[in-house]
Amino acid sequence: MISFVGAGPGAPDLLTIRGAERLRQADVVVWASSLVPVEVLHHCRPEAVRHDSAVMTLEDVLEVFAGVENSTRVVRLHSGDPSLYGAIAEQLDWCRANGRAFEIIPGVTSVAAAAAVLERELTVPTVAQSVVVTRLPGRTAASMRPGEGVAALAGVGVTMAVLLSGARPDELQAELLGGYPPETPAAVAVRVTWPDQVVVRTTVGEVADAIRSTGATRTVLVLVGDAFGDGPAPARSHLYAPAHGTTFRLPSRPGSTAGRPSRRPVR
Repeated sequence: MISFVGAGPGAPDLLTIRGAERLRQADVVVWASSLVPVEVLHHCRPEAVRHDSAVMTLEDVLEVFAGVENSTRVVRLHSGDPSLYGAIAEQLDWCRANGRAFEIIPGVTSVAAAAAVLERELTVPTVAQSVVVTRLPGRTAASMRPGEGVAALAGVGVTMAVLLSGARPDELQAELLGGYPPETPAAVAVRVTWPDQVVVRTTVGEVADAIRSTGATRTVLVLVGDAFGDGPAPARSHLYAPAHGTTFRLPSRPGSTAGRPSRRPVR
């Protein structure tokens, strides 16, 4: 079995219980030292064979898969969540083509971790109800479809998370200014939840300088949108509003007790 495990944003205790269990059971672990802290591997048994994919190609990784028995428990450890820029699609294709059993275990994304550090909700009523996760094209521009650029998506005005783009701060700022006003709140998060994490609050008009101030070009996450502004939320969620009914609760009129939950404990 090959388990594609999301390592989470960095902190070893932000690995999921299932992911940690797979690491404890693993005979072979393929991980990227450039993206996943070595402390995450403390979940592994000492005798587990480790391969650092930071110096490997896809072919090298597949050679590891092919060189072990089907009964060997292999963990392919990806930073964050494997479904976001995890480059797992081609690995899954190999598993299917070669009859190898596999599973995907999701992980906590750096986007979720940064929102927690910033103490902000990504989807605030009347402010932003959508989240876009994207990046600048860079050397992998061929992977981007037309119309998926940062500037095009910025014009929608939603909460945006830009990954893999810290090496080109001025280009990123220019793209963001193609849709967001300069005063739009933003934040730069580097190695969030790692011991040396850096978080800088800024605006779209100053995001390039904020990125440069961190000294980082890798593991840089830029969050943009009015959801990161200061002050209280301008509107409350309808979900828990007394006048808003749900499948489990009837709406109530002002001064009425209708719709209030029972105080009986759930058994």
